[in-house]
Amino acid sequence: MSSTSTLLSIIYGGGSSGSGGSGSSNAIENLQLAEKNETQDVAATLKEPEVARDVAKFTAAVTSATSISELLGNQDFLQVFLTANNLADQLPYTALVKKALLSDPTQSNSLANTLSDTNYASTVKAYDFYSNGLSAVQSTAEIASLVNAYAEVTWRNSLDQTTPGLSNALAFRANASTYTTVDKILGDPTARTVVSTAYNIPEQLAFQPLEAQEKAITNNLDISKLQDPTFVNQLTQRYLINAQGSTSSSASTGSTTNLTALAVQYQGLIV
Repeated sequence: MSSTSTLLSIIYGGGSSGSGGSGSSNAIENLQLAEKNETQDVAATLKEPEVARDVAKFTAAVTSATSISELLGNQDFLQVFLTANNLADQLPYTALVKKALLSDPTQSNSLANTLSDTNYASTVKAYDFYSNGLSAVQSTAEIASLVNAYAEVTWRNSLDQTTPGLSNALAFRANASTYTTVDKILGDPTARTVVSTAYNIPEQLAFQPLEAQEKAITNNLDISKLQDPTFVNQLTQRYLINAQGSTSSSASTGSTTNLTALAVQYQGLIV
């Protein structure tokens, strides 16, 4: 089947599950273990030297800031704040970040509400720097909440080193009930990755019109089922199985390519 035919079949409901193996079983076991040990592991992460330094710099930036504009331009603050709110990939775009976080959450056409990453809109709505200024983050309780969230995300990300996709799986399971529309799934990088991988929806779909992207999701997934923990558990496991299969396939392809290159080199030496 051609790539175009594959893409069309997925858009119109042709998604399929991948096959599992021992690696997939280990991934599911690691997910269960991570959930069981999360509290103690996050606490341990907070004590790691690099994390402790980041937290100290963040706290100093928050407590010493004299204006919200000043604080949103501070990299030490943004490192923790953006990571804690699942916006770490936006760290290089400081000008955009500052403008988005200062936008008015009540205006539908404000920058935060028009960006494709819906984490911006939810973060701006939660803190409302536009109206609340520094008071949104300077309380002891809010600082502690952000620090804990930063440690949690850092811990989750570290799990991917041994089990690719585990970080996304944990985050998706924790927030699945909030994905009540297809656009919320498409607008959240984690949800989009989990659902797309679970149903073998290719990354190239992102270059299709929004309507096609929505159809690919809704024709494969009944979004109302994300309110059911049992279904969410099954979907998350399906994601991990496919993620492991994808990783193994990439590794195999890379190994084959390397072996071919070596063969060519040796052939040249022999000749």
